[in-house]
Amino acid sequence: MTDLLTLDHISLSYETEGGLVPVVRDLSLGLEKGAIGCLLGASGCGKTTVLRAIAGFEPLRAGRILLGGAVLSEPGRQVAPEHRHVGMMFQDYALFPHLSVEKNIAFGLRKRPKAWREQRVKELLALTGLEGSAQRYPHELSGGQQQRVALARALAPEPELLLLDEPFSNLDVDTRERLAFEVRDILKKTGHTAILVTHNQAEAFAIADKIGVMQAGTIVQWDTPYGLHHHPVNDYVADFIKREALMAQRAQAYLRGEAS
Repeated sequence: MTDLLTLDHISLSYETEGGLVPVVRDLSLGLEKGAIGCLLGASGCGKTTVLRAIAGFEPLRAGRILLGGAVLSEPGRQVAPEHRHVGMMFQDYALFPHLSVEKNIAFGLRKRPKAWREQRVKELLALTGLEGSAQRYPHELSGGQQQRVALARALAPEPELLLLDEPFSNLDVDTRERLAFEVRDILKKTGHTAILVTHNQAEAFAIADKIGVMQAGTIVQWDTPYGLHHHPVNDYVADFIKREALMAQRAQAYLRGEAS
């Protein structure tokens, strides 16, 4: 199957007074249509910078980003974010506090016909289990409900690709994993292609078909969860996976009152 999203040897740098500081180095990946990918790594490894580059917020120093075979970014060429057919779900949800749930979802559909807009919002309310909350406001919702509203709003314009930036980080451990499975189910039902950024292995393994373990601005291994767990390419990946699994076990034990 042909990849919908292709990152072809991309490199990104930040400008400082001392010159350019490399952040992402010669990174490549391919993600098939309908698949969910994940960039997994510790803070500072460059994963959020990659996501911002896909969204069109960071220019490339080298390489290309393609979506559906069309070039979105390359040095000297940058398709504007609003013309990329890419949706984004932010870490803090970024909901409009003065708008109801249904109006938050409909916000990006203002140029669409009214009948189509109303039907689309109705479909998304049902898909995300928010039918009874259409007239409520963000402050009246739980964290999990706010996350569903943010997801519905990101899906509303029918983007070709959905980007999720640490979407579960503001939730407790149990809610994170439950919602990760829920989000995966929703994306699989709609057939959307998505790429997630997280530092949490449990989230990555719960939601993603392919995971890229990142270190120092590049992907060390791009593989299935099974492949990462059973066939790590080097000691770094093996140690990272084991360390994250141990931390998750300790967190669960603490919540159950088994840890001192």
